[in-house]
Amino acid sequence: MSRFLVFLLILSLAFSPSSTVMAQEPQAKTKTADPEQEKFELYQRIGTLTGIPWYFLAGVDQYERNIKKKDSEALKRLISIDIPSGKWAGFLNPNPEDQWINSISFFNGMGKDGSGDQLADRQNNEDILYSFAVFLASYGYTEDDIRIGLWEYYKRDKAVEIISEYAQIYQTMGTTKLSGNAFPLPLHANYSYRSTWGDSRGWGGRRIHEGCDLFAGYGTPVRSVAYGYVEVKGWNRYGGWRVGIRDLNNVYHYYAHLGGFNKSVKIGDVVKPGDVIGWVGSSGYGNPGTSGKFPPHLHYGMYKDNGRTEWAFDPYPHLRKWEREEYRKKKKR
Repeated sequence: MSRFLVFLLILSLAFSPSSTVMAQEPQAKTKTADPEQEKFELYQRIGTLTGIPWYFLAGVDQYERNIKKKDSEALKRLISIDIPSGKWAGFLNPNPEDQWINSISFFNGMGKDGSGDQLADRQNNEDILYSFAVFLASYGYTEDDIRIGLWEYYKRDKAVEIISEYAQIYQTMGTTKLSGNAFPLPLHANYSYRSTWGDSRGWGGRRIHEGCDLFAGYGTPVRSVAYGYVEVKGWNRYGGWRVGIRDLNNVYHYYAHLGGFNKSVKIGDVVKPGDVIGWVGSSGYGNPGTSGKFPPHLHYGMYKDNGRTEWAFDPYPHLRKWEREEYRKKKKR
């Protein structure tokens, strides 16, 4: 009987005005001259408090930002991590919008107070980031421990892989202010290209062309178009010698039919826009080393991950945009 009375007391506290603050509006993104710097400082502060490296927190936040729909309310906040109400308040909590830290703890919810106001607000940037960091810290502090915590939250190997890659990029560069792109071939090179997305291909079975072909001479440098993590380097029977790089927007960049690699670029490395990763060739359509079945060119493809699956999309508009931007920068010099 006493246990039942204690349970009723907890329920009453969970629904009390002091615990829910029902009239509050969701926290809007703080107006600042440099929101990216504000985020970076918050990652560092919460990382120091919890022992979780700031670059992993930045990686989680960037991953969440990338998989959100454009009309998501979470994108209006400084921190885009969106912990479901059931996980935040506790699945058995009768009040899914509960903000009282004691009742959330009683129901084993993730919600914590990171801002010091004695409330765990699912729309508060500090509370969100602190709560996620504490969750990860419950599994330990090594990189393997953090990866286990990420898997327990997302239940998806690809999510763990991508977040870890983002963390590596941020750690290597020492900042989250990473933007800008480069055209995959030097502007001074003799090259040509047009939209070949969706064209039919016959070798190895009927399929569509998932990319854009940029024709250039053998040995023309091939450059990374973005900040990214080298996921793949080696032979593919279709693409020949190829490199795969994932950027901070969840886009996988595929460079194929290369004539050779930059030996200093390895799987697990972080690259910047303009870094040379290989050279134009005509490899592919056969066993390792097969070459010359078509004119030399770079096959460039783009694949997007949305948190559930990955699909190819037409890179031609992006190539045109990056080419124009690079020409403008060149003229300003």
